Amino acid sequence: MDTRVDDYIAGLPEWQQDICREVRRLVHEADPGVEEMIKFTNRPYFVLEGNVCALLGTKDHVNVMLYDKAMVPDPHNIITSGHGNKTARMISVYRDQPINAPALVEMFRHIIANNRRRRGAGARR
Repeated sequence: MDTRVDDYIAGLPEWQQDICREVRRLVHEADPGVEEMIKFTNRPYFVLEGNVCALLGTKDHVNVMLYDKAMVPDPHNIITSGHGNKTARMISVYRDQPINAPALVEMFRHIIANNRRRRGAGARR
């Protein structure tokens, strides 16, 4: 765990801290090898052979950016925006809104598997 991510989360309102801690827990549940870092001055990123997701607290919600290159299925319809984006899509989580933990862990695992496939394909070239 990166203490700078702890600092970012601690600076948010309590309800956003709860959301960020839950997402953080879920991304590590998806794969314990996920690393944490800060990019773009203060934004927490979770990476494993490429970006998996990032967190951003806003005025009234937390954005979970999924770096899935619009490839990961969303059968539970948890993605809220960025459907046409070729790099990342987003899940906006509002106060008192439950997180669909099983669906999010499944998406994280898909992203990680895709990162590994892309990384492996690049290594063979």
